Formats: sequence, structure tokens, C-alpha cells
Amino acid sequence: MTLPLSLAIIGAGKIARDQHIPAIAGDDAFSLAAIVDPARPDLGVPAFASLADLLAHGPAIEAVAICTPPQVRTAIALEAIAAGLHVLLEKPPAATLSEVAAIEAAASPDRTVYATWHSRHAPMVAEARAWLAGRTIRGGRLIWREDAHRWHPGQHWLWQPGGLGVFDPTINAFSILTAITAAPWSIARSEFQIPAGLHAPISAQLEMRVAGAPVAADLHFHDDDTPEWTIVLETDGGTLTLRDGGATLSIDGGAARRREGHAEYPAVYAHFAALIASGRSEIDACPLRLVADAFLLAKIREVEAFAP
Repeated sequence: MTLPLSLAIIGAGKIARDQHIPAIAGDDAFSLAAIVDPARPDLGVPAFASLADLLAHGPAIEAVAICTPPQVRTAIALEAIAAGLHVLLEKPPAATLSEVAAIEAAASPDRTVYATWHSRHAPMVAEARAWLAGRTIRGGRLIWREDAHRWHPGQHWLWQPGGLGVFDPTINAFSILTAITAAPWSIARSEFQIPAGLHAPISAQLEMRVAGAPVAADLHFHDDDTPEWTIVLETDGGTLTLRDGGATLSIDGGAARRREGHAEYPAVYAHFAALIASGRSEIDACPLRLVADAFLLAKIREVEAFAP
């Protein structure tokens, strides 16, 4: 592998500009060679309306980071795999579990496909996993609240079929939960509140289970909520609390610990480079499976209209 690898970002929205472009700029393993977006924005590199246009007329690339809405990721991923490119997928990797399976089936043994879960790279996730090892979870709670207008302004796709609504941020919590415990997670009960005229929930209440233990989840995506990203797991050896999306950790209510100098997206790209160097792919659908189960079990109530 000759470094840096030339990489194109597909989908130049908020997450690409806020996280992917800075992470790539700080990583010696990659060089941003092009942008693919129908709007063809000026971001300092050549821009193309489609991947086909880039492949036909643009600079040579070796990898792509697909940052589009999930509803269109699968077709682009399959096109990129067919073109012999390494592929990084924003979360969730696709809109459905069947599409994830199609991507996995198409993956080439000599090219990397990496379905990212950036919150698994939050500073204290690895330490939480180490602390939980050998302990039995007795119960817990998950509180995930954020402002849709602040974090996803004008992103109407979030509220369409496949857009996930409140589960777009909450799938980050699911990615942490499924990373820090050995036992599998499941959904036992699900209630959704869906705004009039939209297709995805703005809030939800779940009863989750891990090794038979109940974990209550309270999820909100309203613009009047105080942000909170908290996981509390009660075990036979004490209580673990992860706050700020996995950035801080405390045990039994003690002082919060935080690992400084560790950012999620630089870690994502470092892992992508390591996967490419070792000739491996990583496609984990567990967080999306929990979302799908929540939708299958959901008791739905319509609530007042919400303007994205």
C-alpha cells in the first residue's frame, strides 16, 4: 500500500464538512482527491455530480467515503465496490438490513469495506468495555436527547422512510452498547411518537434487554430538550455511567474520567487505514438490527407537526 491513498468523499453535507474533511486532512494515510455531490460544491478539490462522472473524467482514486443519506448509500457502495475501490460508509451503512447484506455479499476479498460506527471510538468506550468484562449486568437506563434543528438543520431525509428520525442519533448509543458488552442486545417493547405528516419518530421509549436484564431507553429529538447522551449500566460489581456520548466515564457515582486528545473521526480513519493495510473488511449490522426491531415492535402515536 502506497501512502497516501487518494480518496473521494461522496455526499458533501454537514457531517462530511464538519468531521470527514478535517479528519482526512489530519491523516497521512489519505489525501482528499475529489468530492462527489450533485451540487458540485467548491471545497478545494475537483467536484463531480456522480461517482460515474468522477470515474470517467476525474483524478484516479483508490477509496471513497460515502456520506450521503442512508436511503441511497447501497447503490453507491455497490458501484464503488464494482469499480475496485476501498469503501467507508457513514452510519448507518444502509437503510435496511437486507441492503447491508447485499453490500457484504458484494465485498471483494482484496478491497476493504468498512461500515463505521464513530461513537465506538469515543474516548472512554474501550475502558467501559474492559470494566464490564466479567461482570453481570442487572439493569440500566439510556437517555439520548438532542436538538434536531441544531445537529441536523434542514435535513428532511431524516423524517422520510429510511431516515430513522430519533434513531439517527440513538443508533450511536446502540453502537456503544453492542461494543461494550459480550452478551447480545434485544428490544422487548417499543413506543414511538411520530409528528403529523412525517414518517419517522421524534421520540421513543424502549425496553431493551441484555442477557435478560432490562434497560429502559428514553429518546428525544426535540428542539427544546436539554442535550444528554447518557448510558447507565448496573452490574453485580458496581454501576458504570458513560456520559457525553462516551466521552466521560464514572463508576459508582465517582469522579468522571475523560481521555484527552482523542477524537472519534480521526480514529475512524486510522482504523480504515489499518483495515486496508491488513486486507480486511468490517461490516457490523448489530446497531441497525436493534433499530429495525424497534420499528417492528413499535406502538405508534401521532403527535403535533414538526418542521425539519
